[in-house]
Amino acid sequence: MSDQQNRMQDRMADMMEATRLTANGRLGDASALIQRSLGDGKTNGMNEPQGAVSHTAEAGLTDRLRKVVETVTQGLGRSVAPVLHGLGVQGLGVQGLGGGAQEPGQRGLDVLGRQVMEPESVRDEDRFVERSFTGEHGTRDYKLFVPGSRARNRPLVVMLHGCSQSPDDFAAGTGMNALAEAHGFTVAYPGQSSRANGQRCWNWFQPGEQDREAGETGIIAGLTRAVIAEYGIDPRQVFIAGLSAGGAAAANVAHAYPELFAAVGIHSGLAAGCARDVSAALTVMRLGPVAEADCIAPVTPMPTIVFHGESDGTVNPRNGAQALAQAGIGGLTPETTEAVSAGGLPYLRTRYADTKGHVSVESWMVRGLGHAWSGGTIAGSYTDPRGPDASRAMLNFFLANPLKA
Repeated sequence: MSDQQNRMQDRMADMMEATRLTANGRLGDASALIQRSLGDGKTNGMNEPQGAVSHTAEAGLTDRLRKVVETVTQGLGRSVAPVLHGLGVQGLGVQGLGGGAQEPGQRGLDVLGRQVMEPESVRDEDRFVERSFTGEHGTRDYKLFVPGSRARNRPLVVMLHGCSQSPDDFAAGTGMNALAEAHGFTVAYPGQSSRANGQRCWNWFQPGEQDREAGETGIIAGLTRAVIAEYGIDPRQVFIAGLSAGGAAAANVAHAYPELFAAVGIHSGLAAGCARDVSAALTVMRLGPVAEADCIAPVTPMPTIVFHGESDGTVNPRNGAQALAQAGIGGLTPETTEAVSAGGLPYLRTRYADTKGHVSVESWMVRGLGHAWSGGTIAGSYTDPRGPDASRAMLNFFLANPLKA
């Protein structure tokens, strides 16, 4: 990677961190960070896509940094969010700055909008265990939840967390382990390495991490195969889901391995292969895919369930619509119902059925939901308990869509 590319990725990472510090009221720290970035270009380890970087692009990012530091020094605090929104920069699936989204470090909101700062998770060492996987394409740690029932041929759900999250945090926020215990399935939570990405984002926008038997897709597929073999998982009931950057990565993995995964759940994420560099990633997140041709065309449509907040200011809801198109809804019959969740958020649920009445694609568009897991618990970050229960909806959809023989 060239020195110019390194400078650009370092400044982008510094801008994201400065935004977080400002939103948390740490104006002095944010100002000092940006001044250092503009002055000596110190790195904080953010790993961005490779590719040609023009002097114009670097200058544009520098201008954005200067505008952020102006906002900080003026003491505008949390109003930095709309400033960045106007600049078109809200992070790579990580910064919850708009539409009810949450900032890194927040631990969810209760129904009254109050913060809960400390995550909780299942701590039974015999059932929620720390593991590590090493394969041809690399190593990742992960957490594995095994239900009390030791029966073989259980389903497996692979859960990919969002940026700044961890397996423990994601498990706590989604409440998936409680469902796993109640219904007897295993859950694997791969954890992104801070060495691979300084914000612990899955690198969904990097070409080397999107394709079959390469990078992170290869690691996650290999980890999944290892769990299947060790725990006697039913190979017809292996599913993958994720939030934000994790949702985009889940789409990449599922479409790269249609023989391994029966269905995919994409929450506040993006369709597979819709960005191949950082510039495209920022554009797609803000505007959605400019054209369907920008995303990969899967050989075989994957059964897909999509959750997205209508008020998501981090990932444009058009990305959810693109994921549905990628799943092949053009040849299916939609049926939409409108309801209100127990927490008071209206939503539209659309189920797409084939000529035999089988539903292979499902969409939930939640009004008033920002960049957060719908119906999640206040124990985890990036959750909104007011929405319909995305975890339960995904599980129901998954179990109705096993891998075809």
